[in-house]
Parts: sequence; C-alpha cells; structure tokens
Amino acid sequence: MVRHASGRRRTVRCCPAPHALRGDLAIQPYRPPRPRRLRPGSLCNRNRCAREAASLIVYTEPELFADETPDVFAELNRAFMSPVVIRVPAGKVVVNPIVVTHHIAGDGIAVFPRLVIDAGADSEVTVVERFVAADGADDDRALVVPVLQVHAAQAARVKYLAINEVGINTWQIGNQQAVGDRDSSTLLATVTLGGDYVRARTEARLSGKGGSTKQVALYFAGGTQMHDFRTIQDHDAPNTSSDLLFKGAVQDHASSVYTGLIKIRKHANGTTAFQTNRNLTLSEGAWAESVPNLDIETNDVKCSHASTVGPIDEDQRFYLESRGVRPEVAERLVVLGFFEEVISQLPAGSIADDLRVRVSNKLDLGSAVSRQAVPA
Repeated sequence: MVRHASGRRRTVRCCPAPHALRGDLAIQPYRPPRPRRLRPGSLCNRNRCAREAASLIVYTEPELFADETPDVFAELNRAFMSPVVIRVPAGKVVVNPIVVTHHIAGDGIAVFPRLVIDAGADSEVTVVERFVAADGADDDRALVVPVLQVHAAQAARVKYLAINEVGINTWQIGNQQAVGDRDSSTLLATVTLGGDYVRARTEARLSGKGGSTKQVALYFAGGTQMHDFRTIQDHDAPNTSSDLLFKGAVQDHASSVYTGLIKIRKHANGTTAFQTNRNLTLSEGAWAESVPNLDIETNDVKCSHASTVGPIDEDQRFYLESRGVRPEVAERLVVLGFFEEVISQLPAGSIADDLRVRVSNKLDLGSAVSRQAVPA
C-alpha cells in the first residue's frame, strides 16, 4: 500500500518495497520549478536568458513515445510522473549545456521524475541531469524512479549525462531510452557514485540509416552498495554504428553487475558495434560480474564484446612504487587512470575535475573502512 501526496491510497502489486523502505511511502511527483520573470514556457540559465534558449520549450505533456519493453517501475513512473520536455527546433544549436537537478529530500518518500528530449532535424543539444541528496538528507530513505526518453531526428546530435549522487539509503531504479533517426548521433553517459541499490536500464535504438550512438559509464560502489546496469544496443537500420564503454570499481563489501546486449536485426547490414566492460575489485569482500551478449541476425557486420573483472594490475602498482610513490597513492593513481578513459568522454567537460575529487574521496572512505575492519 502506498499513499499519494493527495492522501489517496493505492495498492501496488508486483512491486515489493525495498527492505529499507517498507511501510507507507509518500509518493510525491516531481514538479520542476517555473523560472521567475520569464514568459511561461521559456527556458533560461540562472544568470541571464540565453539567446539560443529562447525557442526551447519546457512544459509537461504525455511522453513522446511509449516504452516498448514493459517494466513495472516505468509503469509507476507513468502513473505518477510530472514530466519535463526539452524540445529543440530543427537546425537549432544550443551552445551551453542544459542542467536539470533533482534534490531528493524527505524520509520515506518516492519520486518519479521523467525527462523527455526531442531534438529536431540537424539540431544539437547537451543535457545534464543530476540526482543529489538535499542538504541534511543524506541518510533519508527514498525511492527514485527516473525515466529518460530521447528522440534524435535526422542528423540531430544529442548528448546526455546522468549524475547519481543520492543518499546512502536511497534506491534508484531508472530506465533510459534513446531513438536515433537517419544520420543522427546520440551519447548517453552515466556517472554513479551514490545510492544504496542502483539499477539503470539503458536502451539505444538506431532506427535510421547512418545513425550512431555511444554509451559510456563510470560507477564506483563502496560499503554495501549494489550497482546493476543493463544495456541494449539495438541496430534497426543498415550502416549504423554503436560503441559502449562501461568502467566500474567496487570496494569494501560492495557489488556490481553489468549485463549488455548488442542486437543486430536482419535488415541492419553494414553494422559496426562494440561493447566493453571493465571492472576493478579493490577489496577481498567486493564482488563484480559482467555478462556481455550478442544477438546477430545478419552476416555483414563488424562486432566485438569484451569484459574483465579483477584487482589492480600489480605491474602498474609496482612501477609507481619503484619510483618512490607510497602504496596508497599508487593505488589512487591507478584507479584514477582507469576511470580517465570514461571521464574524458563525458559531454560536460567542466565536471571532470570535480569528478576526480569525488572518486579520490571515495577511495579514502574505503581505505578508512578497511583500516577499521583490521583487528588491532
């Protein structure tokens, strides 16, 4: 039984509450604030209205296209959502990234944000979506169920970055779907550092000839965190290309699972698709699993998939230590270098330095936990 913010009660079946969230949940649909002193429907940055944003419309409406794969959490989002739609007209190039921030606050709540990006023909836009714990809400129990829908029209270029820094008792279960038309280009990037249990399902479908898509992710789990990623690279047109690079690390007693699928349909001749997943296990109690898959229905393709799970390369560690670098510093440098390949591909380059600091801080936290676990 869940309680809507209006006081109505609903019974939700086939969707047991997480162990940390059992009991009544106050379901509060996300409602984006409307900018002040602006024409309704216009979009601006914090300091001034950007000239290129004058024709971008932010409003609420039903989703642009229905989810093809049924998912109980996506259905919950559809029932309780209050979506934000970013529509870029044909030929429009938005120079500065659009940032959408969700501040998660309130113990025992559930929120259902939905973001729709509709990019017209030959347009270009970069969107950053941040999920963060509000000040003083790091320990609050919460359930966050976000949905992303991207449509890139012919020759459109869409870059999207999701940053997860929710509280340690928050469960986040998200769905992302991108559809690219002829000669379009999409980039779906994810950074996951927070949360208790985090599951993200990402599907990129190429429905037009000559389209391309890229997926990159950085995830780092510590304590008892669990990160679960599921990806689909769906080639539904000829002469399309996709590239996926996911890199993760686990320490303490954390765990992660990656499951990926490259699907090439019968009529998708001339397809090029790559899938790579690399994982570092930084503690004996940490665990990671990688499950790549291929589903190919035609012969004229070029595909590969690769996955690794293991500790830090001892040769790299020894190389640094032999030059006077302390062991803990050597490990930090190896991990930062491991993630650098992903960081360099993130669409919003301005966050790179901050991200390196956060990864370094998480390494320090893991080292502190390990020292406490060692008996005196």
